[in-house]
Amino acid sequence: MTRIAIIGSGPTGIYTLKGLVSSPRPMSITVFEETPDAGKGTPYHPAVNDRAMLANIASIELPPIVEGLVDWLRSHSLERLQELGIGTDDIGEREFYPRVVLGEFLADQFWKLVKKGLEAGHSIDVRASHRILDIKLNATDIDLTYRSGRGEEGRATFDHVVMATGHDWPEDTEISPGYFSSPWPAAAIKRIGPVAVGVLGTSLSGIDAVVSVATSHGMFLRDDAGSLRFEADPDASGFHLTMMSRKGLLPEADFYCPIPYLPLTICTEEAVRRLIHEKPASLLDDVFELFRQEIAYADPDYAASVGLGLASVETFADRYFKARQEADPFVWAARNLAEAKHNKEHRITVAWRYAILRMHEVVAIAVPHFNVDDLKRFHKHFKTVFVDDYATVPHASVERLLALHVAGRLEVVALGEDYEIKRPAHESGAVVEIAGNEMRFDAFIDATGQHALSASDLPFPSLRQPNALKKAQTMATTVEGDQTLKRTGGIDIDDDFRPRVQPGVSNKLYCVSVPFLLHKLPFVQGITSAHEMGMKVASAITASLDNGSMLLQSGSTKQNLSPTEIVAASDTVA
Repeated sequence: MTRIAIIGSGPTGIYTLKGLVSSPRPMSITVFEETPDAGKGTPYHPAVNDRAMLANIASIELPPIVEGLVDWLRSHSLERLQELGIGTDDIGEREFYPRVVLGEFLADQFWKLVKKGLEAGHSIDVRASHRILDIKLNATDIDLTYRSGRGEEGRATFDHVVMATGHDWPEDTEISPGYFSSPWPAAAIKRIGPVAVGVLGTSLSGIDAVVSVATSHGMFLRDDAGSLRFEADPDASGFHLTMMSRKGLLPEADFYCPIPYLPLTICTEEAVRRLIHEKPASLLDDVFELFRQEIAYADPDYAASVGLGLASVETFADRYFKARQEADPFVWAARNLAEAKHNKEHRITVAWRYAILRMHEVVAIAVPHFNVDDLKRFHKHFKTVFVDDYATVPHASVERLLALHVAGRLEVVALGEDYEIKRPAHESGAVVEIAGNEMRFDAFIDATGQHALSASDLPFPSLRQPNALKKAQTMATTVEGDQTLKRTGGIDIDDDFRPRVQPGVSNKLYCVSVPFLLHKLPFVQGITSAHEMGMKVASAITASLDNGSMLLQSGSTKQNLSPTEIVAASDTVA
C-alpha cells in the first residue's frame, strides 16, 4: 500500500482523510495528532476554548463529513444536547454553536471516517499524543521523526505527507506578567482578576477574549423583555474591558443571504482568470474595476451613496467604513443587529453585502498573481473590506458586547496608525500610548488572530535548512523597467499545495498549514477553506497513484522497473 501521513487531525486533516478513504485504491494512512484526543482541532478543542466562545460558521456553511452538523445534533438525546448546552429549538441550518460543540462534532465525524476507511480496505493508524519533531525529504520518500506522549522517539517513512498543523499558538501565552499573546488557551485568560483589561483586536477573536474574561466575573442573563444583560459579581467593582483596533470598529452581525451562493454577473472567475493572462501588469486595478462594476450592478443605490464611481483601490475602504467610523460603535452595533435579525426573519438579502461576500473568493484567485507592488497595495488598502464583510459574527456575540457596554464594563477605542504598546518591567499588564496619552491596563490580551509565518518559522529543522523549501515570491519591476522576483513571505506552493523543492528530493509533501499560506492566500481560513484544501490534496494524492499505476500497466519495459524507478516515473507524470 502507498504510505500516507497526515500531521494534524483538525478540520483540514479530517477533510483530507475523507477524500482519501473514498478512493477504491487501498492505502496505508497514519494520522499524527499532538493532543490526546484526535479529531477536535485547536480552534474547537475544550482544552483551549471557553464554552462561551462561539464559532462564526453556521450549520448551512459547514461542508458535510460523514453527516451534516444539523443531522448530527438532531440524532442526540435531550440529555446529551443539554450536556452540550444546546436546546432543541436552537438547532437549525443558520444557527451558530459554541466552538467546543463543533469540536465534539468533528471528533465524532473523524472516528466515523476511520471506521468507514477500515471497512473499505484501507489501513488507518491514529497516533494521538504524538508530536512530529522533523520532516526530512529524501529522494523518493519522506522521513518523519516523532515523540510519543510517553517520551519515546521514533522514525517512520512515508510516500506522501500532509502537513495539516493548523493554527500556531504558543504553549505559554502569558509572555510577561499580565500580558497574554493570545486569547487561547482560554483557561489562561480566565485567571485574570477583576481589573482593567485591555484587548487588542475587535474581531471575533477579541470578542472571544472579552466574553471569556467577563464570564469569570459575572454572567449574562435574559430579562423579562428578552434583552440580554450582564450581571457582575459583587467583588468585581474594578472590572472593566477596553477593546482596541486601528479603526475602533466592531464587526457586524451575520447577515442573511442565499447559500449556496448565486452566481456573480460581472466579477466572475472566468473574467478574473482572463485578466490574469491578458493584463498581468495592471491586474489589481483591472480586478478592482470588475469589483466596482459588480457592486454597481447589484446595488446601484449603495454605489451612489459611497461615491463608488470615484473610488480606487486605495480609497474604497475609506468610503466603505466612513459611516461606521463616524458613528458610536455601540449605537451602530445595536442598529446593525436589529437590521440583521429583521432580515434573517424575513429572508431579506442586502445586495451590496452579498456581492462583496461572493467576490472575496473570486478576487482571491488573482492574489497569487499580483506583482510585488500590487500585493502590498492589496494587503494595505483592499483586503480589509473583504475580511470585514465575510468575518461577520453571530448575533449572540453582538448582544453580549452590547450587554457589557450597557453595564458600564466595556468600551471601544480607535488607536489609529500612531500608537505604541509597552510592557513595563516591574508592572503587570501593558501601557498603550496614543498621541502622548497613556492608557494603563492591569492585564492585556493580544487578540489579533493568526499571523502569517515564513519558511524560517517552520518547527521542522530539516525543512528550515537553506534552500530546503522555496520561499514564496512574486514579480517586481525596477525603475529601469526590468522584471525580477522578490520575496513575499510564506512558502511557495504549486496548485496542489505542494511546496516547491529543489531537484532530487520528493515533492510529495503537502503544506495546508494556514500560517504559511496567508501571504498569497489571504482568505484561506475557516472550515470551508479546510474542506477545499483537504479535498484538493486528497485528489492530488489519488491522481498521483493512478498515474503511477498507469505507468506500470503501459508496456513490458515499464513492467520491469525497480521500486525506485517506479516512484521516479510516478513523480515525472505527477
